[in-house]
Amino acid sequence: MYQHYSKVYSAPLILDNDIQVKIDSLKEEGEKKESLNMFPFNPNFISDYKGYTLGMSVEEIDRLHKYRDDDQFVNTKEEFQKVTGVSDSILNLISPYFKFPEWVNNQRNNLKDVTKQEKENKPSSVVVKDLNQVTLEELKSINGIGDILSERILKFRDRLGGFIVDEQLYDVYALKPEVAERILKKYRVLKVPEIQKIDINTATAWELSKIVYISRGVAEGIVRYRNEKGEILSFGELIQIENFPADRIDRIPLYLSLKK
Repeated sequence: MYQHYSKVYSAPLILDNDIQVKIDSLKEEGEKKESLNMFPFNPNFISDYKGYTLGMSVEEIDRLHKYRDDDQFVNTKEEFQKVTGVSDSILNLISPYFKFPEWVNNQRNNLKDVTKQEKENKPSSVVVKDLNQVTLEELKSINGIGDILSERILKFRDRLGGFIVDEQLYDVYALKPEVAERILKKYRVLKVPEIQKIDINTATAWELSKIVYISRGVAEGIVRYRNEKGEILSFGELIQIENFPADRIDRIPLYLSLKK
């Protein structure tokens, strides 16, 4: 009788244990997925797994990845929805956690000021000049800029080979956003300099390190990553490299190209 009962109870006990392990595993996985939604993130770099945990469909994630593969970035929640096609309910759920680079927010605020001015029918009488032609003395005439900052701006411009987009002005060390906005009211990039892009898949570490936004250590990391992977297919991959300036990744396509 004892052996008979031991056989009867052994199978259910093992089965119950297996089921419980699976349930615990699913609960743990679910908690992980839920926790991913609690922290700010740049929606431009949503991975397949991240997109899945946010409730996006495979098609919606693929649309975003295709957009990024073309070296384009979404800078607002409206752009994100237009590119991906996510529903309003999903957008309202995840957009509060969107974190865009600081210069995007500055540009957006500046645009609001311009729009407000237009609505008030108070057009600016300022004649905008080329940011790539501004002189030391012209910069010093702007409130908040002295000898040190004006020289720093011009040196940074020289290192870049000229500003390609207005937003690069925000990258000048110790230049406050509000001061940069004052400059951009009078000076903007009117003539874009000719920049010869280099292929990220063939460039040497030395060539990569000549780009302002890439340090020597990061350049060597890019080459190591490229050698391990065989080829870099998207600029988004670069954020996996140690010490890569993720908040400046939008600038990289201005100087590097991908093999097509």
